[in-house]
Amino acid sequence: MARIGEVTTPVGLPDALVRARTRASLVPDLLVQARRIVGNVIAGWHGRRRRGIGENFWQFRPYVDGEAVARIDWRRSARDDHLYLRDREWEAAHTVWLWADRSPSMLYQSTLAEVSKESRALVLILALAELLSRSGERIAWPGLTDPFAARNGAERLAQYISHAEPGAGRPDLSQIRRFSDVVIASDFLDAPEETMRWLDPLARAGARAHLIEVADPAEESFPFAGRTEFRDPETGEKLTFGRAETLGDDYRQLYLARRETLSRWCKKLGWSYTVNHTDKLASEALIRVHMAMTAEMDAGR
Repeated sequence: MARIGEVTTPVGLPDALVRARTRASLVPDLLVQARRIVGNVIAGWHGRRRRGIGENFWQFRPYVDGEAVARIDWRRSARDDHLYLRDREWEAAHTVWLWADRSPSMLYQSTLAEVSKESRALVLILALAELLSRSGERIAWPGLTDPFAARNGAERLAQYISHAEPGAGRPDLSQIRRFSDVVIASDFLDAPEETMRWLDPLARAGARAHLIEVADPAEESFPFAGRTEFRDPETGEKLTFGRAETLGDDYRQLYLARRETLSRWCKKLGWSYTVNHTDKLASEALIRVHMAMTAEMDAGR
C-alpha cells in the first residue's frame, strides 16, 4: 500500500485516480478553513431577504396610503383596528449558483503562495455557501446539484464536491434563469473572448455573475530568470527558454490586459470582478463579493 496525503491507495493505481482521491480527501479540511473565515466576517454579513415580487410570504406590515388595496390581508387586518399588507419575499434572493474551477491549471502553487489556486477557490465557494445557507438562501452547483436550502448547506455542498470528478470541464449554464446570482471562482487564464463566450448565456438570461479571479503571485509577477522550462498543465506541452527574464515585460502586459478586458466586460454588464491572490487573505475577496451582491440587491429594490 502507498500513502499519499491522507488517502491510502493500492500500489499501481492510475496516477489520475490517485490524484482525484487525494484532492477529494482535502475537501473536509477546506470546509473547516471556510468556516473559520466565515467566523471572521459573519458580524458584517447581512442576509439578502427583502420584500418584493415573489411567491413566499415574508411579513405583515401596516398599510400606507397610496399602496395597492389588493395587497391588503383582510384576515390579519380584522384582528385589530389597522390595515396590514402581506409582503412577499424578494424572489431574486432565492438561488445563488456557486462554482469553483477544478481544472489542472488550478493545481498550480508557487513558492510564493501557501495554497494552490484550487484550494483557495474551493474555500471561497464553501465560505459563501456557509454564509448564504445561514441567511436562508437557496444555493446550487451547476451540473452537480439542484437548488436547495439548508442550514448545513456548505457541508452538503462539500459532500457533493468530494464525490465529483475534478477537471470535468466547465458546467452547463443554460439552466440558470433570470434574477439568479452566479459566483464563479477560477483563474480565467483562457483568452478573454473564450471566457466571455462561455459566460454569455448568463448575460442573455439576465442572471448576475460575480467572477473571482484566483491568482498565484508568481503568475502575475513572473519572477523567472535563466533557463526555465514551462509546462502547460492542460495539455502537457513544454517550452524551454534560455533566458526567461526576457519574456517578463511582454508576459506581464498580456496577463494584465486579459484581466482588464474581463473586468471592463463585467462592469458593462453590471457584474462584479474580484481578484484574490493566494498569498493574501481569502476573507478579502469574500467581503468584496458580499458587498457587490448586497449593492446590486439594493439597486434592484
